Amino acid sequence: MTAPSTAPAPPSPAKKGGRWIEEWDPENEAFWNEKGEKIARRNLLFSVLSEHIGFSIWTMWSVLVLFMGPEYGLTPADKFLLTSMVTLVGAVVRVPYTFAVAIFGGRNWTIVSAALLLVPTVAAFTVMEPGTSFNTFLLVGLIAGIGGGNFASSMTNINAFFPLRKKGWALGLNAGGGNIGVPVLQLIGLAVIGASGGPRVLLGIYIPLIVLAATLAALFMDNLASVKNDTGAAIDSAKDAHTWIMSFLYVGTFGSFIGYSFAFGQVLTNQFGRTPLQAAYLTFIGPLLGSLIRPVGGWLADKYGGARITLYNYVGMAAATGVLVFASMQKSLVLFVTAFVVLFVLSGLGNGSTYKMIPGIFQAKAVAKGLEGEAAAAYGRRLSGASMGLIGAVGALGGVGINLAFRQSFLSYGSGTGAFVAFLAFYAACFAVTWAVYLRRPAGRVTATGSTSEAKPQLSYAEV
Repeated sequence: MTAPSTAPAPPSPAKKGGRWIEEWDPENEAFWNEKGEKIARRNLLFSVLSEHIGFSIWTMWSVLVLFMGPEYGLTPADKFLLTSMVTLVGAVVRVPYTFAVAIFGGRNWTIVSAALLLVPTVAAFTVMEPGTSFNTFLLVGLIAGIGGGNFASSMTNINAFFPLRKKGWALGLNAGGGNIGVPVLQLIGLAVIGASGGPRVLLGIYIPLIVLAATLAALFMDNLASVKNDTGAAIDSAKDAHTWIMSFLYVGTFGSFIGYSFAFGQVLTNQFGRTPLQAAYLTFIGPLLGSLIRPVGGWLADKYGGARITLYNYVGMAAATGVLVFASMQKSLVLFVTAFVVLFVLSGLGNGSTYKMIPGIFQAKAVAKGLEGEAAAAYGRRLSGASMGLIGAVGALGGVGINLAFRQSFLSYGSGTGAFVAFLAFYAACFAVTWAVYLRRPAGRVTATGSTSEAKPQLSYAEV
């Protein structure tokens, strides 16, 4: 298994048949100001568009299930299971999508991954009608999961384009622009339902948009020859405890965002008796605000430190979840929706701050190893790039857990209250881990191997 790296490498022969950039040094301010920033921003723009469509297709079933009334013969438990499996595939494919950037090139893989979205969209268009078996819906839903992989390849690609000082903003904007595909899809779904249109109308809208995203990527994006698959980086990142710690924290932020995006409408229809149209009027608000604020989370992390922002964010998420438990028990729809929207906003903020922490952590480890300048930056890019796909994949699994928790809670109690209590406990654990690992200052020093030494000064991650 290999992982993308941007470590310096001997010059390679010019590549044919595509837009390849052979020399790329974003940490060099003269290079960045002269031409690097313009190229990076252009690639960011069209990366966001492709990832945006990918998120929309991945989360399509969160809206399609609202169209599926009693005539489809599916129970609430069936629908939660369906969305859980779609989320699962989206999490798993993030790992190979991460490595595809180095194999094919960022531009080339963006074209391919965007075009692949036609498969689940056309398949859903074909089978979406009463009388189709649950197993058929499940199979088509599983195919839709490939849209979740676009996030990993897009983030890995954009991570290589930007210097460390700009990564929080760039990665936050890239991810936020992708995440906003969820509420945009839900708004389009609301319009279709409001106009008494069927699910095939919604699916038909996205087919030309997929073609447009692939075409624009082909015309305006670039491949970086310096991004190479690095077996050692993959192994090193998988062995590093921080990769798994950040995966755990990302479960709490992005796992919450994507899980709630799939489940919110179903909770409103099953627990509060909202019609699909009434639910659609509310479901887009949380994902929209959560997506828009993700770049702000990255910016705040750039300014104040990702660990600090993440820590305080988990306090807010726990508080909002506590209000949800109370609102659920009191059957207060207004309080419930308000608290849920706040939770969405905080999950988006935390998405930005946690992803900013990743390159910062490995940069701090490089400095602790005695590296300086470009050597330290190259080390940080190498391991952060390798770890991002894995962290993104594990984090997305949180969405699976959320939908399965709701499924079990509705089966056992007839409401989502039991699931919210479990989420509250999990956010408390995330708070404890963030503080203990990245903000507490023990006497020992964390070394590159993860051991401690009393004789040397402490390596602090408080600024990551």
